[in-house]
Amino acid sequence: MIAVAIGPELRMAVVGAPEYFARRGRPMTPQDLTGHDCINIRMPSKGGLYAWEFGKDGRDLNVRVEGPLVINDVPMILHAAAEGIGLACVLEDQASALLASGRLERVLDDWCPPFPGYHLYYPDRRQLTPAFALLVDSLRRRRAA
Repeated sequence: MIAVAIGPELRMAVVGAPEYFARRGRPMTPQDLTGHDCINIRMPSKGGLYAWEFGKDGRDLNVRVEGPLVINDVPMILHAAAEGIGLACVLEDQASALLASGRLERVLDDWCPPFPGYHLYYPDRRQLTPAFALLVDSLRRRRAA
């Protein structure tokens, strides 16, 4: 398979409302999340709950969190977090407006390294159609710019 990047690197963000942090304190490490109310997301492809993924100094860590809600819609997760119900783990760009407005604050920033973003995957053994080859070439050039 051949992979062509079609977007920038992504980064997760653990966020919560200022009121939540005033009431419950701020987690300092991912392990501290076990003592916090967290808003879980159910993965549509596998049906299970997302294990929050962290990394620091070459060490990867997955944390299974618990909390009062399980939601499968990111805008609803962000709304619940902004209302102080619990902490959320979402893509950084999904929370950017609420972070900029001060309705959400970020924690564990140093545990959320960037990771490769979205990619287009296609088999290397097939003859590409002219239209698909043009798309792949355009994506490669855009990424190089």
